[in-house]
Amino acid sequence: MPRQPRYNLISVPQHVIQRGNNRQAVFFADEDYRTYLEHLKAAADRHHCDLHAYVLMTNHVHLLATPGTPRPARAAEEAT
Repeated sequence: MPRQPRYNLISVPQHVIQRGNNRQAVFFADEDYRTYLEHLKAAADRHHCDLHAYVLMTNHVHLLATPGTPRPARAAEEAT
């Protein structure tokens, strides 16, 4: 059963999770983490999304972000 669509409430913090396919690793070297964070910052700025916290695990990412536009998850999608 697919996940229900996320409610996109402007100015309300959201917990966003990204996982690799079949929980496969998405980061393999330190440079992968740095590159991801650079892309995430650029996408968050572009979409007026405040990024409060993040956790980068080997096979997934947790973000705590407050959207400034109706599509905050878009910033996370663009970072990949």
